[in-house]
Amino acid sequence: MIDGIRPTALRRTRRSGRGGVPTELPSAADTPAGQLNLPIDSPTRPTGHHEVLPGVVHVSAWLDLDAQQELVRAFRRWARPPAGLRHPRVPTGHLMSVQSVCLGWHWLPYEYSRTADDTDGAPVKPLPPEIFDLARAAVGDSYGPHSPAADAFAPDAAIVNFYAPGARLGIHQDGDEPADAPVVTISLGDSCVFRLAGVDRRTAPFTDIDMRSGDLLVFGGPNRLIHHGVPKVHTGTAPAGLGLPPGRLSITVRETGLA
Repeated sequence: MIDGIRPTALRRTRRSGRGGVPTELPSAADTPAGQLNLPIDSPTRPTGHHEVLPGVVHVSAWLDLDAQQELVRAFRRWARPPAGLRHPRVPTGHLMSVQSVCLGWHWLPYEYSRTADDTDGAPVKPLPPEIFDLARAAVGDSYGPHSPAADAFAPDAAIVNFYAPGARLGIHQDGDEPADAPVVTISLGDSCVFRLAGVDRRTAPFTDIDMRSGDLLVFGGPNRLIHHGVPKVHTGTAPAGLGLPPGRLSITVRETGLA
């Protein structure tokens, strides 16, 4: 049990005793830590709004290149230890191919904590207020700025995954949070196939979305628990000058409902 919250069925799964494997990004010039200059009130957004399925909204070109570069520079700061970037390990002992760092709450398959229990045990880095604001703007742009979902959304955690060449994410369900608030995903770097199955199934038929750098995907409502994954990343498709190592970066922001 986490802070009085009853675990979900997934949280009752045992944890692998071997833990995750810390990793490092290739070096690059970093900007000093500070507030992110993200244009969350830009009148030019959203560019292409499409409701893929009920409650699932894809907005193409949601962030311009400047905003994407700001997020990549921030990611390089978040990736540093303590509580830095690592390959998570699932309870069966399998090492995930994605590299992950968490903000606000630390997620390790399949539970949340306030410390990086699968690596160095350090306190998780806080969720930056700019990411909080960006995620709220994402829900507003997807469902309407005065929609009940946008008004109530209070994100408190982000899982930031880096897909180096060859990495992918199997079909899964984001069901570790007591809250039923929408899930926000921002895609940066190489484009990918973002695959949706169903709430009650992880098998075909699938709905595939071409997610490119700067795109936004929000899923909630009747499809909050939809099974989804990333079976393919298209190498070499990132915009020039992004500052990211080869691969894809996803920033997934959630409201956990944990105290």
